[in-house]
Amino acid sequence: MVKKYYEPPKQSGQGQVFDSLFLLIIIYAVLLLPILLGLTAGKTVTQAPENITWEALGQNPVMQKQWENLGLTAENAAEYITARFDYTINPIALLITAIVIVGYFVLMLRLSDKEYRDVIHEKFD
Repeated sequence: MVKKYYEPPKQSGQGQVFDSLFLLIIIYAVLLLPILLGLTAGKTVTQAPENITWEALGQNPVMQKQWENLGLTAENAAEYITARFDYTINPIALLITAIVIVGYFVLMLRLSDKEYRDVIHEKFD
């Protein structure tokens, strides 16, 4: 007997709550794990000149006035002005990330293919 429309299996309310909480925990863990393992690259490098003046920091008179309006001197502002983000890439972390993403993609393709074939088989026998 051929069904006219595919009807997915029913899921209970408890199953839906469990799935939602499980996904929330997984997302939280995936976002927190790199921080706990120290794999984040959010570092700054400070390269202050030896003689700290507004000119050595590359600040024009207008910029200097704004820093002074904030209550900062050239010595105090040097920390903020000379801080640069460190863009070095950890090749091992990059490789692990690429493997995880490609692995997830392949897994989803295989599972989707299996589900698709099951639906086609069930609907058209």
